[in-house]
Amino acid sequence: MELHVRYEGDDDPQKCSARKLARFDLATLHRSARDTPPGIVLDPHADRALSPADAPDSSGAGRAERLVALDCSWETARAEAFDLKGPHRSLPFLVAANPVNYGTPFRLNTVEAFAGALCVLGRRDRAATILGKFRWGHTFLELNDEPLRRYADCADSGEIIDVQAEYLDA
Repeated sequence: MELHVRYEGDDDPQKCSARKLARFDLATLHRSARDTPPGIVLDPHADRALSPADAPDSSGAGRAERLVALDCSWETARAEAFDLKGPHRSLPFLVAANPVNYGTPFRLNTVEAFAGALCVLGRRDRAATILGKFRWGHTFLELNDEPLRRYADCADSGEIIDVQAEYLDA
């Protein structure tokens, strides 16, 4: 499963998880929407939640051959995401572990978004691999262990929303 990032470059390069993933050849950065290949777009403003139903089938065919994340300021995310091709999916309730947004729900950085998506799609080992490049990476999986396992067991977006509601109501 390929990881692609529509990269705006409007954050601190030293703290940018997308740039670090690219340095390790774990993701490909793209400077324009036109150059960004289609795939499942991880969009915090999408109307539909990512679910295991989005995963490729056993032959490898399916929508999730590529995951696309938008690396930009939270203030411009809504406008920037419209230009990306492919089905847009939001991630369910997860808590950030990165040093900037530690403990904040839904405020994931790029590597956390990819890792959460990979877990939901049944690729937890790949999520651990990309998070392994960050000192705090294992903490993301520890903080979100139960919800990530429950989301991965869901059949579709509707079930994901039901599980998410339990966490939001608690």
